[in-house]
Amino acid sequence: MSSDWPQVRLGDHVDSCLGKMLDAKKNKGTPQPYLGNSNVRWGEFDLVDLAEMRFEATEEERYSLRTGDLVICEGGEPGRCAIWTGPSGMKIQKALHRIRSMETLDNHYLLYWFRHAARTGYLDSHFTGTTIKHLTGRAIAALEVPLPPVATQRAMVDALKALDDRIALLRETNATLEAIAQALFKSWFVDFDPVRAKQQGLAPAGMDEATAALFPDSFEESALGLVPKGWSTVVLADAFEINPSRALKKGAIAAYLDMASLATSGHCVEPPVQREFGSGTKFRNGDTLLARITPCLENGKSAFVDFLADDQVGWGSTEFVVLRPKRPLPEYLGYLLCRHPPFREHAIHSMSGTSGRQRVQNDVLGRYLLALPGEAIVSAFAEIVVHLQAAIARNHSTSQTLAALRDTLLPRLISGQLRLPDAEALAA
Repeated sequence: MSSDWPQVRLGDHVDSCLGKMLDAKKNKGTPQPYLGNSNVRWGEFDLVDLAEMRFEATEEERYSLRTGDLVICEGGEPGRCAIWTGPSGMKIQKALHRIRSMETLDNHYLLYWFRHAARTGYLDSHFTGTTIKHLTGRAIAALEVPLPPVATQRAMVDALKALDDRIALLRETNATLEAIAQALFKSWFVDFDPVRAKQQGLAPAGMDEATAALFPDSFEESALGLVPKGWSTVVLADAFEINPSRALKKGAIAAYLDMASLATSGHCVEPPVQREFGSGTKFRNGDTLLARITPCLENGKSAFVDFLADDQVGWGSTEFVVLRPKRPLPEYLGYLLCRHPPFREHAIHSMSGTSGRQRVQNDVLGRYLLALPGEAIVSAFAEIVVHLQAAIARNHSTSQTLAALRDTLLPRLISGQLRLPDAEALAA
């Protein structure tokens, strides 16, 4: 990679170590949790259900992380790495490298450099192996890295991290907004909290009198058990369109989503690519996409379509199920239902097919039972969740703009072609 900064050999400016070999039969010492390849994301760690391995006292220093260490995956996506911000003492397994910079190199600058190096393909030629490729310790040491003065490195990091922090805050805000929408869905349509409160002579919590007056104060028997008096018990197929018809000519260029584009949490997707339509599931704004195949369904892959123009039709994987509530139900109800654990469990337990290729069938999905109120309550619910969904979409659009700005600044800062005052002005 060309740069106006001097190029240095990374091994001359860091202390690096590969994690411990996983061999349960030979390992001795005290069982301790450790990080493996699957625990490292781009810029963060997944610390759920860490495995344990035995480490001897003589191995504590070699395989332990300190706060601020850079952790890089030996295999998988080139350059995937994160800065350890937890307490000192977390161990690493052989799938990971621990990088500890010397005084001439800032680890956060190195994190951004690896992100840039991965995006440009610079790291690809440094991986060895045929079927399974690895970034060895020797290869890491031989990497050539541009080396600005350390004060400049840290100033670069401050400018880039300010953008990343704003993106992270928007994501956290969206998670909160969606949690509010999901909690409201569960309270009104599953737990029937307003009805239970009125049955006990209480005012429903967090609800004005006009809205509370819409709910009954008693229950009646149904196929679902006790449901609010006057509500309907319906199957999904009667209340939702499942894979509704969408017009898109073969060969037309349209927005395309693959399965990887769907998140396991949150309704937003990364920008779709434009691709010639061949064969796939078609959708438009207001539709909900649900992965129908294992393990994507179990992993929670779902999305709400709000990224197209109003008259635009997109398309994607044949393994999507498209759900759209029938009027007067609000469109976002489809997405909230797809995130509702009992609905997901119904779908997962209904899967059929050969091992590893199991799918949920539309007719089985369509038999899921729902309790639905009259139009007045539906309208009150829609008034709240439509605003929440719109706020989530705005925040996601802003975060995409900030990410594009960061990705534009990063290579120019790394190369020295853009100096900090100019970068700070652009990021302001």
